[in-house]
Amino acid sequence: MQRYTGYTRYRERLEQKEMTCVQQVNTFLDRIEGRKGLNAFLEVFEDEALERAAIIDAKIAAGNAGKLAGMVIALKDNICYKGHKVSASSKILQGFESVYSATVVERLLAEDVIIIGRTNCDEFAMGSSNENSAYGVVKNPLNEKLVPGGSSGGSAAAVSARLCHAALGSDTGGSIRQPASFCGVTGFRPTYGRISRHGLLAFASSFDQIGTVTNNIEDVALLMEVMAGKDEYDATVSSKPVPLYSESINDLEKYNLVYLDECINHPGLDPEIKNRFKEILKTLQESGLESKNASFPYLDQMIPVYYVLATAEASSNLSRYAGMTYGYRSKDAKTLEETIVQSRSEGFGPEVKRRIMLGTFVLSEGYYDAYYNKAQRVRRLINNYTKNLLKDNDFLILPTSPGVAFALGENTEDPIAMYLADIFTIPSAIAGLPSISLPLGWHSNGMPYGIQIIGRSFDESRLLAFSNQLMNIFARRE
Repeated sequence: MQRYTGYTRYRERLEQKEMTCVQQVNTFLDRIEGRKGLNAFLEVFEDEALERAAIIDAKIAAGNAGKLAGMVIALKDNICYKGHKVSASSKILQGFESVYSATVVERLLAEDVIIIGRTNCDEFAMGSSNENSAYGVVKNPLNEKLVPGGSSGGSAAAVSARLCHAALGSDTGGSIRQPASFCGVTGFRPTYGRISRHGLLAFASSFDQIGTVTNNIEDVALLMEVMAGKDEYDATVSSKPVPLYSESINDLEKYNLVYLDECINHPGLDPEIKNRFKEILKTLQESGLESKNASFPYLDQMIPVYYVLATAEASSNLSRYAGMTYGYRSKDAKTLEETIVQSRSEGFGPEVKRRIMLGTFVLSEGYYDAYYNKAQRVRRLINNYTKNLLKDNDFLILPTSPGVAFALGENTEDPIAMYLADIFTIPSAIAGLPSISLPLGWHSNGMPYGIQIIGRSFDESRLLAFSNQLMNIFARRE
């Protein structure tokens, strides 16, 4: 079977009867079985996927198949799919089955995608390495001694290992882009409010955003066309019309770029990533693209601001898991208070507990103004500064992460070191801007790394077009 290059060519082969959806699903199922050691999937919907593939084959033959007919995708285990388990990789939701589907799932199913399974992730999307899951660590498919990144590590690993065509993830502070960088795939976070969060288990509601993990820009554009848009179940979703992103990804324009001194000269940035970044900039400048440097004085405030605000929201959102109405309940509890305390103590993992306690602290009386309110004010400064940079420049360009994938267990005892892995992905999350990690570099140790592009609000069309240009020029060919 030929290597998958993009949905358009795959669809042509389906319609020309060179292959079938059933054959493609069987290929993926064999690969998933062969790479079970990655622990990328928590559950594989084998029978269901094959049954659906057969139905879609018939629809393609009849000429009435949907826009994404036969595309095989995986769902991060914090996105609801009716009649299927969803746990956010946490013991607290052990055995829970969703009673409805997320809006993105409904829209994709309506266009005849095939959902092959749910992928492992850091518990409640809290982590940068996918070592916080209640169901074991995920391994990087390119080197199983290393982490895949997090929290959408299972989704990134599945796409990188060619276990599906694409996967959905969630990005709160970098949880799609950073694992995409570590696994050598494309990770896209749309503008906050571009895609409905209905059916996404909440971590930090003002940051959370569903996005995609793919092997190319074409699939990002096609998935976005289907998933984006107004939703009556999510009041934060924009009512702006959804462009046909796939029709503009080959547009060739001359863009203006700005890069940040504090990022390029950051002491934690790997020298090889720094050199590759400068090489890409030089090549783009020689081709006629304008780029300039700028200062970003708030980089050191990024991590504190994000973790004050995100943990505060997590403390509120996760209060619903109390062992009372669904999910895990402690067997030893006898009173109401014991049920809540023991169920949460036994059901949540260490990192989730850490963030709940931190969030509760910053929201408590006497500390609310000192921490939470101050962080909100700094967030506004960062938001305004970032958007001002993009007034005269089309895109911000910076590394996705300071380094490449690190060893399993290397940072588990050092939360600060783990949090710093997201220092370059947090700016767009704080400002709610669209951003993408492109696999444009390979380290001398054999591992990939990403270059990140940040665009203006709701300007995904131009962001994807520019990303496609970069992929065509700089991406490594297999």
